[in-house]
Amino acid sequence: MTKLIIEVLNKKTCNLTPIWLMRQAGRYLPEYREVRNKTESFLDLCYNPKLASEVTLQPLRRFDLDAAIIFADILLIPDSLGLKVNFVQGQGPLLDSEYLKSNLLKLKLKDDKLNKIYETITIVKKSLPKNIALIGFAGSPWTVAAYMIEGKSSKKFINAKQWLDDEKRLSILFDTLIASTVTYLKNQIEAGAEIIQLFDSWAGILDDDQFKKWSIEPTRKIVAELKSTYPNTPIIGFPRDVTVHNALLYTKKTGVDCISVDYNIKVNEMKNIQKTIPVQGNLHPDILIEGGTKMIDSSLEIMENMDKGSHIFNLGHGILPQTPIQNVIDLIDIVKNYKK
Repeated sequence: MTKLIIEVLNKKTCNLTPIWLMRQAGRYLPEYREVRNKTESFLDLCYNPKLASEVTLQPLRRFDLDAAIIFADILLIPDSLGLKVNFVQGQGPLLDSEYLKSNLLKLKLKDDKLNKIYETITIVKKSLPKNIALIGFAGSPWTVAAYMIEGKSSKKFINAKQWLDDEKRLSILFDTLIASTVTYLKNQIEAGAEIIQLFDSWAGILDDDQFKKWSIEPTRKIVAELKSTYPNTPIIGFPRDVTVHNALLYTKKTGVDCISVDYNIKVNEMKNIQKTIPVQGNLHPDILIEGGTKMIDSSLEIMENMDKGSHIFNLGHGILPQTPIQNVIDLIDIVKNYKK
């Protein structure tokens, strides 16, 4: 059976627009909260194949979505490199940045935890309806490195930016992250992932030259490695909060099959990018919370402007915990009932 989202990623003409939502498995769902309460920590949930597969499948039972995305986190690679990632309520992720500094040359990816993710993918793949695609993912090297260096989430990542002045040191870390990401994603594909998404959540804090060197180039290397073995597996890149110029450059230089854009990119700018490559996005999560006329109008504006080319409907970032479930249902109805 053909899968609509894969057809669109392959630039085939389709009368319908596929939809999935970043963080579609998450805290806005009561059934997710129920499962989460069974585990001591967020990472315990990620590393429990039975529970992680359950929360991956939960939104598919409620909503008419075209893809599932495996329940995991972009910081599983640093955790598997030895940085002891912890998610603290009210603070977010905390990482052992001192371990990074003292073990930079000795970092080695360990499979014992990541094998749990591959097991989750296998379970989900067997359970998915035939028309639903399965998305695997990883964080892009710059975003993962930023967390590793900073030791926590940040809006400015001052410590990470200081490493930009020491290219030799940062290159050592990037070589490790590129190789680790390739291994991780290849294993996800082997386990059953049909689409890969690379999240470069903090690409927007880089200047133009830094973006070329530390976002575009590592992504190009990862994509080239994956395509050398899995040429038919579509790859979506999400360089968040970048300019239209850099988004276009990213599409031309990285080799990704589709670019996901955030809500700062205007609809006419999305339409321009779409001339080059399939585009995913980009309703603001706050508009999904608000619902009503504003959500209808904003969604239709996106659909009407993007309906002449390849487009996957998504948010410009993840679903927020306070999102009403009925608004998600209504949004999906808008997309599913729109005829090109």
